Amino acid sequence: MDKQIPPIDQALVTQLIAAQFPEWRHLPVRAVDVMGWDNRTFRLGDRLAVRLPSSASYAPQVVKEFQWLARLSEQLPLPIPIPVALGKPAFGYPWEWSVNHWLSGVPLSQIALNNRVYVARDLADFLHALRHIDATQGPPAGEQNFHRGGLLSVYDHEVQTALGLISGEFDKKRIRQIWSAAMGTHWANVPVWVHGDIADGNLLVTADRLSAVIDFGQLGVGDPACDTSIAWSSFNEPAREQFKVALGLDDDTWLRGAAWALWKALIIVTGQIEANRNRLLQAEQVIREVSKASLLGQY
Repeated sequence: MDKQIPPIDQALVTQLIAAQFPEWRHLPVRAVDVMGWDNRTFRLGDRLAVRLPSSASYAPQVVKEFQWLARLSEQLPLPIPIPVALGKPAFGYPWEWSVNHWLSGVPLSQIALNNRVYVARDLADFLHALRHIDATQGPPAGEQNFHRGGLLSVYDHEVQTALGLISGEFDKKRIRQIWSAAMGTHWANVPVWVHGDIADGNLLVTADRLSAVIDFGQLGVGDPACDTSIAWSSFNEPAREQFKVALGLDDDTWLRGAAWALWKALIIVTGQIEANRNRLLQAEQVIREVSKASLLGQY
């Protein structure tokens, strides 16, 4: 959290709404049950949500989402958040913020689904549609979205650091082979839209089916491999296989997706980023799943 900013809480949101959008000042404000990392989210009545970046590094996401999400939503098979108003800095809060339509559903991270095949298929259909939307004018992968859709090599130094720290319970040789092979491939087609943060906390589920995809802060244009890393963090083997088949991506892209999952898991287990115990256990499992997968047959 950046220094010298007020607490991002119900009181601040109530002030901001009353001052800038008085037509909604009568609506109750309440924090959501599970807060994200990049943004703090609050319900505004029953049909709206307020999202405020938690630090300066996430602030540019607001305008990007305001510019693109309504356009993208028209061509996607599932609902996504659509900003309806753009708020300005005030009351000591230094960044732009947004009011969005509220989407119902339970985050996949909060429920136990024994069979995730249907969710995997639904997600594959969503990502297939996303990457077939014209991306000519879209924001290229880079610092603005933490290089999602860009080159794996950007994070090579973090992986090498992790390999020097990781415990002997993991197969370092195998991890090096997978990472090296993945960095030797690239997306040879035209850049496509990527969500950039396909994670179980950003997938809403209703009646065991995917009902909405949220949090497009890392939206960009580039290599779609990063959007497949969820196969290793949230799907078991049957769901993973269905996801791969439904996506229809080549083996190189699938390999890079596994490498994206490895990178994130490695920096978590070696303490390069903060994580709670559940995230740590999940990261350890990702490393094991990727390490034992048949990914290097052609390399």
